[in-house]
Order: sequence, then C-alpha cells, then structure tokens
Amino acid sequence: MRNKYIKVTHISERKTREIIRLFCLDIEAEKTSVLTSISRPTINRFYRAFRERIAELCEAESPFTNGEVELDESYFGARRVRGIRGRGARGKTPVFGMLKRGDKVYTQIVKNCSISELLPIIKGRTDTGAIIYSDGFKSYDGLVNYGYKRHYRVKHGENEFALGHNHINGIENFWGLCKVRLAKFRGVHRHTFYLHIKECEFRYNYRNQNLYLTLLKNFRNHPLKLS
Repeated sequence: MRNKYIKVTHISERKTREIIRLFCLDIEAEKTSVLTSISRPTINRFYRAFRERIAELCEAESPFTNGEVELDESYFGARRVRGIRGRGARGKTPVFGMLKRGDKVYTQIVKNCSISELLPIIKGRTDTGAIIYSDGFKSYDGLVNYGYKRHYRVKHGENEFALGHNHINGIENFWGLCKVRLAKFRGVHRHTFYLHIKECEFRYNYRNQNLYLTLLKNFRNHPLKLS
C-alpha cells in the first residue's frame, strides 16, 4: 500500500493525515494512540520523524541579516538548586536564542554561554548591520568590537526591563512559551530535548500559518522515513 507521506509503512494515507493533524494540534502521543487506535510505539515513531524533519527545516532557515535582533539564553531541566547562584543550575541544559522582531526565532543548544560559544552563532545568523538588543550578561561584552556597532543593553540587575525599544521581551516571552509547553511532558529525555526545542521554535515561527497544511505539503514533497 503506497503512502505518499511516508516511504515505508502499513499505515494508510488517511490515518497518516490524522496523525499529522493531531500532532499539529499538539496532542500528546499517548492520546493520539487512543484516538487513532494505533499502537503507542508506532505513534512515537511518527512523532519522532515529524520532529526530525522540523529540526532540519529550522536549521535550513536563512540568517536574520539586518533588522532588530534580540539575544538571550535560557536554561532547561532540573529546578534551581538551593544555594547555587548564578545563571542556571547543575543539571540544566543551556540554550541560546536569537529573535528578529516581527519575524522568527532561532535556538541552539550550547555547551556553555561563554562569548567563544555564542559569538560564532551570532555571526553566523545575523549581519553586523543588525541592531542588537541583549541584557547585561558579560558574554555580550565587546560585541561592538566584533562589528556590531549598534548594540543596546537592558540591565536587569538594576531593575531595568524595558526602555522604549531597548528590551528583550520578545525572546523572553518565547522562553516562557517553551517552558509552559514542555512542562506538560513532565520531563523530556536529554537525548530528545533538541528535537523538542526545535519543535517549539518551529511552532513559534509558523504561528500565523496553517501548520497542518505546511507539514502535509513538505511531507508529500519529501516523504518521511520512520526510524
């Protein structure tokens, strides 16, 4: 039985479209299994294939070039440990994000949030002509020296959060949406966290489009292979 969305599967096209629709509605795999009468392991394979394709699409997005770009980092994982101060905490996964105002967001998991780790991402995703907004984190020191002549900072440590255009509310709102969404999974395995954070990115970037039709068209043009 041929399925134009999946290379090799015994699942019909009608059922495949239903799985895609439920995924786009952000229905968990367990509920999708019940609604479609398809085994949970099979639904898991479908969902993983969807997320792997989504991650590929996110990585293929063009650099931000010019415009107003907000920079920020966030930490995902265990709750903050009492007595551990500073950004993040033991066991947390650091994620760096860039958001072009009025457009899209880009995320990348990083080893740490040092300038040596973040600068290649910034330079690879945006031109030096962009207007950069960040908080006062020391890793953003010296961006002007790297060619970003218009770099504005909001000093959260001094209770500064927004001064006209000088804020990073967009990227901070995105982090909030990510954490609320991921909380419903009651923990995400470290080895699949990348796929989940990219799914959050994709859902945000295509929030004003029909996600179901977008994915359906992509899968039809480039059929998926279940792992």
